[in-house]
Formats: sequence, C-alpha cells, structure tokens
Amino acid sequence: MKRLLPLAMLVALSSMGPAQAGLFTDDEARRAIFDMRMELNGRLERLEASSRGQLELASQNELLKTEISRLHGQLEVLLHEVESLKQRQRDFYVDLDTRVRQIESNRTASAALAPNAPPADPAAESAQYEAALNLLKEGRYKDALTAFEQFIRQHPQSTFLPGAHFWAGNAALQAKEVAAASTYFNTVLKTWPQDAAAPDAMLGLANSQQALGDAKTSQETLKKLVEQFPDSSAAQAARQRLGVKR
Repeated sequence: MKRLLPLAMLVALSSMGPAQAGLFTDDEARRAIFDMRMELNGRLERLEASSRGQLELASQNELLKTEISRLHGQLEVLLHEVESLKQRQRDFYVDLDTRVRQIESNRTASAALAPNAPPADPAAESAQYEAALNLLKEGRYKDALTAFEQFIRQHPQSTFLPGAHFWAGNAALQAKEVAAASTYFNTVLKTWPQDAAAPDAMLGLANSQQALGDAKTSQETLKKLVEQFPDSSAAQAARQRLGVKR
C-alpha cells in the first residue's frame, strides 16, 4: 500500500497539470499585459491633457487679471481727465453773470470819465454787445464768437472792446478754437493790461494753454495772475487750481 501511494499521487498530478495550464496560456498573458499597458498609457495621456488644460486655464486667468488691472488704470486716468474737464468748465462759468456786471460797470464808469470819442449810436452798440453776450450764455459758442468778431470790426473805438475781446476768447475756447482764444486773451493783456477784464483774460489764457497741452506754461500763467491781480476773483480761481492758499 505504501508503494502504491506515490504512484497514485503522480497520476493525480499528471491529470491536473494540463487542465491548470489551459486556464492561462502565454499568449493570453502577453495580451493581458499589452491591454493593461495600453490602458495605462491612455490614462497617462488623459492626465497630461488635463494638466495642460489646467495650466492653460491658470495662464489665461493671470492674463485676465493683468488686463483687468490695466483697464482699471485706464479708467482712473479717464476719470481724472473728466474731473479736470469739469473743473475747467466750472472755472469758466464761476460767477459769469457777476463778472459781466462788474466788467460792464467799470466800462460805463470809464466811458463817463472819457467821453471824447462817443460811439455813433450808443444804443445800437450796447444792444449788439448784449446780444453777443446772450449767445455766449446760451451756450451757442460759435455764434457768439462770430457776433463778437463782428462787433470788434464794426466798433473799433468802442469802450466795450476789452470786454469784447475777452468774451470772444471765451467763446473761442468753448468752441475748441484754442489758438484763436489765446490770441484774444493775449490782446486784452497787451492792449488793456489794467482793464477790469485783464485778470479774467489771464485766467482764460491759462485755460487755453492747458487745453493746448502746455501744462507748465499754464501753471506759470496762473502764478503770474495771482501775483499781478491778487484780489481778483480770477486769482481766487487760480489759487484753487494751483492748490495754494492766500
């Protein structure tokens, strides 16, 4: 019996061997390994693509942040320019009616002291001058400029000439004819330096220089205005522009 046991075991093992080998052949093993490798490669490729996408998204986010920051900067500049424009507009309209009354009141007093060259038709002259002023007040700047130019041509001896040149300069400045505005303001300062319109003409000249992009010269003109006409309302506006106190 003891001798027959090993033989029986050998028979049993020999009968099991082919069955077990048939369960997983070499070809199948290689195929399984190949499939696993292909699946792994596919997963790696998808992972790399996902990583690249995330990197691109992060890069785009940074670009967007940079662009937003740049746009914010441009917006701040534009807002500052708008405020500067509003300030220039306020300078123009500050006490407009008061200045008109003051200038014309002084003009009437000067005419009374020097009546040697009266105009041919004082009523018509005054009405024409007042009409030009009304056009300016209504915001019809080009029409006002034309009206003042016509007045200057038709009344070369008028006591209103300093005011006519001053208001023509303002009309030209508002009509974006800055070079013409500078000419009119300079005419007031050179021809009638002591006239009541001179301080406002100097302020208008500074505004014209600013509009032409010459900020340095504009600042110098404002300082000169404060020095020469310290008690004028124009000097007060100049101090505000310069950021100084009296």
